[in-house]
Amino acid sequence: MVTNSFISVISQKENEENRGSVEFQVFSFTTKIRRLTSHLELHKKDSSSQRGLRKILGKRQRLLAYLSKKNRKRYKELISELDIREIKTR
Repeated sequence: MVTNSFISVISQKENEENRGSVEFQVFSFTTKIRRLTSHLELHKKDSSSQRGLRKILGKRQRLLAYLSKKNRKRYKELISELDIREIKTR
């Protein structure tokens, strides 16, 4: 799980850095995914939230695939900091 100190560091960087960077977008998608996952644990039959979760997962997967192709070092650092699994390459 992401520690609060890491989240606060990213939040402080948000004001200083570009919000359009791949790392920031992956971070924001990850927080949305975690929030939706906890919501769906309570509301199992909420199909619209399930659909939204699948869409966000796909967007994050495409961004991570792009980052792994462009800069493997930044990709490895990001997935270790956010504590997410490595994507499967085809």
